[in-house]
Amino acid sequence: MSDQIARNEKQLGAILRRARKQAGLTQGALADHIHLRQATVSRLEAGEPALQLRTLMAALSALDLELVVRPRSKASAADIEEMF
Repeated sequence: MSDQIARNEKQLGAILRRARKQAGLTQGALADHIHLRQATVSRLEAGEPALQLRTLMAALSALDLELVVRPRSKASAADIEEMF
């Protein structure tokens, strides 16, 4: 999986959904792996903003992804949205 940019919860959820599907996992299988309910994985992928950071980090780890923080690029929000 190449680098992807997420500037909001929905974009991050879309990235996680694609990674889960690429890994051949259902939401339920991912949830079982990180000891959560399937509904929590669904909320994470939907970009619901009220999830705990540890939930996000557990999902990233289970999908063999990492969070990288860097200065924001100068691309417009519309350009970023076109990626999704």
